[in-house]
Amino acid sequence: MGPLPLDVPVPGSSFTDLLDAVGAGPALTIPENAQIPSVPEGTTVLAMRFDGGVVIAGDRRATEGHLVAHRRIQKVFEADRLSAVAIAGVAGLAIDMVKLFQVELEHYEKIEGVRLSLEGKASFLARLVRSQLPLAFQGLIVVPLFAGYDELENMGRVYTFDVIGGRYEEIEFGSTGSGSRLAKSYLRTAFRPDMTEGEAAEMAVRALVAAAQEDTATGGPDLTRGILPNVMAIDAAGVRELDDDEIRPYATEAVETIR
Repeated sequence: MGPLPLDVPVPGSSFTDLLDAVGAGPALTIPENAQIPSVPEGTTVLAMRFDGGVVIAGDRRATEGHLVAHRRIQKVFEADRLSAVAIAGVAGLAIDMVKLFQVELEHYEKIEGVRLSLEGKASFLARLVRSQLPLAFQGLIVVPLFAGYDELENMGRVYTFDVIGGRYEEIEFGSTGSGSRLAKSYLRTAFRPDMTEGEAAEMAVRALVAAAQEDTATGGPDLTRGILPNVMAIDAAGVRELDDDEIRPYATEAVETIR
């Protein structure tokens, strides 16, 4: 990458602004009246606070119309050491957004020498969602879910977003995707603010199973194939992805008991 033109303002700590300044920013346009192809979409993701942190989880199914496109898609990603992001909507665009978000956070830390605050991370993710608005009008919608540990407040925090980049902090839990209403309905009856990490992870799996009972786009645990939800726990020590051995007992019990 060559030097910036003299008539272009020097970008700050945003990697996206740097790309735009050198004319290398993404330029995805859709012709007017174009037919949007059927593409894989992913749902459902959720996050909830527990005593000392936050858990974020997602099912593994991606659908293409009324068909299952993928059974093992990853929907929960580590954003940096103290935060994670989960995706719902058009899978390909959502994964690219997550990768750009990860680069943005790393770029900011290298340029500024400090980690961006959790509030700042959520605000920047909202900006990335807003940049996808032209695609959203074409039906290619991406809506993330963001959660992390706030070092300033010493607590876990959860943020949801709308399709135009609106950002909302959730006090207890949040969810997005086609099965989000079902998942939140379950969490409203079961959530406790004093849960441990293990209890929160178990409740996240149970909420996904509850959503999968009615929403065909949400995949419940497939114990025969060994397909289990993605679950991450975040506290002062950082992001930790729960392995299958930890999740399997929760999934087995949930599949047997939730109706």
